[in-house]
Amino acid sequence: MIRSARPVFLVLGIMIAALSVAMLVPFWLDAADGNVDSARAFLICALTGTALGGALSLATRGEATNLSARAGFVLTGGSWAVLAVVAAIPLRFAGLELDWTNAFFEAMSGLTTTGATVLTGLDDMPRGVLMWRAILQWIGGIGIIVTAMAVWPLLGVGGMQLFRLESSDNSEKILPRAAEIAAALSVIYLVLTLACAICYGIVGLNTFDAIAHAMTTVATGGYSTRDASLGAFLNEGADLVALVFMLLSALPFVLYLLAARGKPGPLFADPQVRGFFALVIAAVAILTIVLMVTGVHGPEAAWRFAAFNAVSIITGTGYASTDFAVWGPATQAAFFVLMFAGGCAGSTTCSIKIFRYQIALLAIRRYILTLVHPHAIAPMNYGGKAVPDATVYSVLGFLFAFIAVFIISAAILGAMGLDTVTALSGAAATLGNVGPGLGHIIGPAGTFAPLPDAAKWVMTANMLIGRLEVLTVLVFLTPRFWRS
Repeated sequence: MIRSARPVFLVLGIMIAALSVAMLVPFWLDAADGNVDSARAFLICALTGTALGGALSLATRGEATNLSARAGFVLTGGSWAVLAVVAAIPLRFAGLELDWTNAFFEAMSGLTTTGATVLTGLDDMPRGVLMWRAILQWIGGIGIIVTAMAVWPLLGVGGMQLFRLESSDNSEKILPRAAEIAAALSVIYLVLTLACAICYGIVGLNTFDAIAHAMTTVATGGYSTRDASLGAFLNEGADLVALVFMLLSALPFVLYLLAARGKPGPLFADPQVRGFFALVIAAVAILTIVLMVTGVHGPEAAWRFAAFNAVSIITGTGYASTDFAVWGPATQAAFFVLMFAGGCAGSTTCSIKIFRYQIALLAIRRYILTLVHPHAIAPMNYGGKAVPDATVYSVLGFLFAFIAVFIISAAILGAMGLDTVTALSGAAATLGNVGPGLGHIIGPAGTFAPLPDAAKWVMTANMLIGRLEVLTVLVFLTPRFWRS
């Protein structure tokens, strides 16, 4: 058992060291600006984390090629929790007056690209802290893409078997293949981030704001450098830039890889891409009509506000260009439903994701057909591929688990004294990694700071469970998983 855990510790040590090295960027920014407390916190954490992570990886080197499926679950689940702890330490000591609960909440929200925050006064906050939040989301974005395309298909998590990128079913050697996939997808991710930053610069954002928002836009994370989020840059047209790159980041990154290799066809023919854009068009059209009919905005402003905020919620980015809590109960209900949508598999988005709804609908259709024609043969095909029953069961199991965790967490939050809107939307926003909830407390104009600490821990757990596709975390609760 100890020997089989060695590759997990090896990779974990590398991750801790890499995250710690990234702390030198906010250290440099705050040192240049004269923010002594923040700069000192980042420097000490960077040196300590690099040393500890490096020592851990050196002590377990040479074991990474023999990673079992069980070790894969431990690595994907444990690494995100450990890295959130490491990321929270500089926030705790950066002079922000955050206790451990709030620091860990903020760090977990960053790494899981949720975007829920307990911080206010962002306009006057040290640049190093703001950049650290952006770095966490950027790392979390590429991390979830690699995990979704390289590891989860081999582990059969939530129907991700459909997106297996290699013919071998052998899960004993996950890391070598993951390294190849990570290298290719990371280049695309970096190019998309640079393009987004350039576009933000073109519309008038300064270099710091352009880079920070590009990192959180492509990661569909939603952390901003301003309390008003992207609403602070409406005159520059930053919301339109964000709209384009939120949509691009919600598409499967592996399809970009195929397009770069001269095969653009799948990017337009993929059923989940078509389903995603159908949902976006329908949601934007309905919200635009509602805003126009109710007289909240004129035609041009209605389309712009509806498109940006709807796409932000669907993709789980969590930006806001206005306080849509004042749009009325009908739009609030619409946004609550959209929290459960998500983008495409293999993107930086979160929540349930389009392909699972499509597979579930195909399964329902086949079931109804077999009721009418008991002897009929009704194969299921998705994207030109036959869908095995194991994949269908995996998808349906994910949907059941997701809904169950949502109901349980919402009930717990309600029992803690939160009002119904805050409890339901808070559970949905954190489990779906969306960011802001609904209502006057955690809505787009509020923060999660006023919530009791116990509620924050429930929501923090939700962020981790949701980002790791629910089943990856829940599998740890099964006794059979821990048996030799």
